[in-house]
Amino acid sequence: MPLNIPDQLPAVDILQEENIFVMRETKAIHQDIRPLRIAILNLMPVKITTETQILRMLSNTPLQVEIVLLYTRDHRPKNTPLEYLQAFYKTFGDIEHQKFDGMIITGAPIEHLDFEEVNYWNELKEIMDWVHHSVTSTLFICWGAQAGLFHYYGIPKYKLDKKMFGVFTHTVNDPRIPLVRGFDEEFLAPHSRHTEVRREDILKVKDLIIVSESVEAGIYIVMTRDGRSIFITGHSEYDPNTLRDEYWRDLNKGLPISIPRNYFSQDDPLKPPIVRWKSHANLLYYNWLNYYVYQQTPYDITAIT
Repeated sequence: MPLNIPDQLPAVDILQEENIFVMRETKAIHQDIRPLRIAILNLMPVKITTETQILRMLSNTPLQVEIVLLYTRDHRPKNTPLEYLQAFYKTFGDIEHQKFDGMIITGAPIEHLDFEEVNYWNELKEIMDWVHHSVTSTLFICWGAQAGLFHYYGIPKYKLDKKMFGVFTHTVNDPRIPLVRGFDEEFLAPHSRHTEVRREDILKVKDLIIVSESVEAGIYIVMTRDGRSIFITGHSEYDPNTLRDEYWRDLNKGLPISIPRNYFSQDDPLKPPIVRWKSHANLLYYNWLNYYVYQQTPYDITAIT
């Protein structure tokens, strides 16, 4: 089944070029089916890139998925025109009285700030409280995961001496957890962050399970025991060239940056990246949609509590 997204969204053409089945809104409204309603709170500055990456992940499922894109009312991104946001995005105020089967809260390049210093922190807290009674399951990504763990459980983030940057090997702590069903014993995932959450802090919270971690990259997947909140510290949704583009961007700005680890062929940034995380990424999103959204959400979406 297809993704159901706005007719003129730029991601439509990109995904169709990749042979991904996309159904435009004008056609989807004539189908007698209740799609899964997934809200994406996109906190990244270049929203088109991030929305396309996530929509690509959500496409690998037999379920029809209706997407609602959200941005924060308290912050206007410099890299996405306001006209684009007004055409394709909604604010929390537009949807706060609605219910959603699932939600994704992305990362944001603001790790240098304390959470309380973020200009939309109060709005984000309001949204994170709202999901508990309006969304069946929420996926938090990178900084979004750190923000969720801090808001719900007081778990702090710690500044790293050096950016965690590259593609790292991870293991699964309990393969019986449906979220990681079908994962290999070792799998790869990208990370790009200056901060981390620590194992010892998470273990103090009885409601949390460490699902996956890495010797090099640390904590990767944490979830609540009921599966309603899932925290991913990395970026399984990244495109093949995302880390490359981040590397050259920072290098050209004169910022301290190392070659992303385990990424370029022969660790040579002039050679193409080796993509080895796509299978895991697709399976992660498929398992989330299937086991934690589709199989848990009521048919009558208004019954979500």
